[in-house]
Amino acid sequence: MNRYFVLLTATLIASSCFTAQASSTLTGCAAKQQEIKQEIQYAETHANQHRLAGLNRALQEVTDHCSDSSLLKQRQAKVEEKQRKVQQREQELAEARADGRQSKIDKQLTKLDEARDELNEAQAALTQ
Repeated sequence: MNRYFVLLTATLIASSCFTAQASSTLTGCAAKQQEIKQEIQYAETHANQHRLAGLNRALQEVTDHCSDSSLLKQRQAKVEEKQRKVQQREQELAEARADGRQSKIDKQLTKLDEARDELNEAQAALTQ
């Protein structure tokens, strides 16, 4: 199941660039299903049988098990996790500043920026 979840997550992330317009009116599980269907079309076009098999399994799982409320809860939990990560990175930056080494400060600033980007993505996913 974990392998499947990783495959599904990777597929949905990859498909987001192809489906931004098509799923703009859909939200929740319907948007997720639409993204997978579009990826299936892409895989069929390119005769990628392994990807096609995985996408068909992913579509079946979403159809069978996805509910908008559970999806929202998952996304909210992800936002909370990313908020904790930002707080952790802010603390690490404060420690680096107290240490005074510019290389450590720069490294922690980069990590903080990445954590904030991840938080923004997670917050944006709440409305999808």
